[in-house]
Amino acid sequence: MTPEEKLQELGLELPALRPAVGSYVSCVRTGNLVFTAGQGVDEYHGKLGRDLTTEEGYLAAQQSMLNLLAAVKNEIGELSKIKQFVKLLVMVNSTQEFTEQPVVANGASDLLGKVFGEKGNHGRSAVGMAQLPGNTAIEIEMIVEVED
Repeated sequence: MTPEEKLQELGLELPALRPAVGSYVSCVRTGNLVFTAGQGVDEYHGKLGRDLTTEEGYLAAQQSMLNLLAAVKNEIGELSKIKQFVKLLVMVNSTQEFTEQPVVANGASDLLGKVFGEKGNHGRSAVGMAQLPGNTAIEIEMIVEVED
C-alpha cells in the first residue's frame, strides 16, 4: 500500500500546495535530503494554553504534517520515495505557562507512524514560541531522506 493509499484509508488527503508567504521555496533538495520550509495551518489560530486546547493543537500538528507531505510530494513525485524521516522541528504558538508542546507535536509524529511505519521514526524538537506568522497555532519543518 502506498503512503497516499494509507492516507486515504485513514480518511485523510493531502491538501493543495500552500503558497509561500515570503521569499522562499517550500523545499530544497540537496543530494538525497529534502529540507522543508516551515508549514503552518490555515484552520487553527491563536495560542495553545489560552485560545486552543492541547487536543486542537494535536489536530493542528496533524494538519501541518499533511501540508509538509504535500510539499515533499510536489518535490519528489511520490511519497513512496521517502526512505526515512530524519528530523522534525515543531514550533507551538503557546502561552508562557503551556508545557504540553510534546503532546501537541505527537499529532505530526503519530501520523507519520500510521502512514510510514518504521520509516516514520524521526528525531524531533518541540518548542514553545511567543508568536508565529499569521498567528498560526503551529509551524513544523522537517528533513527527509529520499531514494533516487
